[in-house]
Amino acid sequence: MTRIIGIISGKGGVGKTTTVSNLGTALVDMGKKVIILDANVTTPNLSLHLRIPFYPITLHDVIKRKAPIEKAIYEHISGLKIIPASLAASEIEDIDMDKFESILWSLLGKADIIIVDSAAGLGREAIAAIEASDEIIIVTNPEIPAITDALKTIKVAERKGTKVLGAVVNRCRAHRHEMSLKDIKHMLEVPILAIIPEDSNVPKSISKKIPLVSLNPNSQAAVEFRRLAEEIAYGMKTTSRKKKSLLRRIFFWMS
Repeated sequence: MTRIIGIISGKGGVGKTTTVSNLGTALVDMGKKVIILDANVTTPNLSLHLRIPFYPITLHDVIKRKAPIEKAIYEHISGLKIIPASLAASEIEDIDMDKFESILWSLLGKADIIIVDSAAGLGREAIAAIEASDEIIIVTNPEIPAITDALKTIKVAERKGTKVLGAVVNRCRAHRHEMSLKDIKHMLEVPILAIIPEDSNVPKSISKKIPLVSLNPNSQAAVEFRRLAEEIAYGMKTTSRKKKSLLRRIFFWMS
């Protein structure tokens, strides 16, 4: 059964895309078939993290019905498969995210796990990713503004009926001004799946366009990303899908 996991952040700049590229790569290294999809159709950069910035066919083409989803799937050297979004500013116009959920459903059976890299915030792109995902992971930083936005995102997901697996607390520096993990857990009321330390190797990996788990697998952050992958792959049972989504999926396959 294919799991669709949305990686969501209420606030920009918390490390969501870095989490997606490293989590996906780590899962592939564990033998999982993984597709990562850039659902940030206005300001995408997932492909930039993987040294493949330009593609002939992207998610934008699929949404605009110019190409089938199969034509927009590319395989990275790591074995990770990616569906990129277009980097061209001209492609932003006339994007209808109403079809996004059915596009994701057409990928069922093509991977063990589909990871959706959502846009930051709670705009139409993020809401579409939340609604289309079976489960979501919140990426946040141990700072009050980020945690507050993470809480809003969790509440929206709960109203949409999407299961929140938990939160990844990224860029932890153990500074006095940071919120404690106890306070974060108390405020968010979801499990803390991983605590990713601030690691100077992360910006180096982004600069080199190679996921940290491949570039420097023994670095502190890479070890935590791999622990997160193990938690997702083995520490949690696949959750039953939302009843509403299941009925709609049945209708989708019959239509």
